[in-house]
Amino acid sequence: METNDKNINPSQYSPANLAYLGDCVFELYVREYLVRKQTNRPSVESLKYVTAHVQSQVIEKVLPMLTEEEEHEYKRGRNLGHTSVPKSSTPSEYRRATGLEALFGWLYLSGKHDRLRELFDAAFSEEAAE
Repeated sequence: METNDKNINPSQYSPANLAYLGDCVFELYVREYLVRKQTNRPSVESLKYVTAHVQSQVIEKVLPMLTEEEEHEYKRGRNLGHTSVPKSSTPSEYRRATGLEALFGWLYLSGKHDRLRELFDAAFSEEAAE
């Protein structure tokens, strides 16, 4: 599937749309990670990874690795105005998680799949070593 329409720069998409797509991209990477780990109950295990709390921790790990352009896209998502926040997270965790999702959506639409893999792997590298 062609992911980058040559006529549209992914930065032209709204941060909300990038976060919507990035949520799916992040979950796909989590699912692949769990399958490769040969987890017995991946659907249950995935819940440990796809929360705003965990995504907030992920962005804190990878933030120093981001380029200026990637950080800009992260901040666009992070600064998106939210009208509601899940009870399971704080407003700041939810904002950071949305920023991470927007970054993942932007990277995906930019066709930067190697970079997506690099950031995801860096976020969970300590866990993989266990």
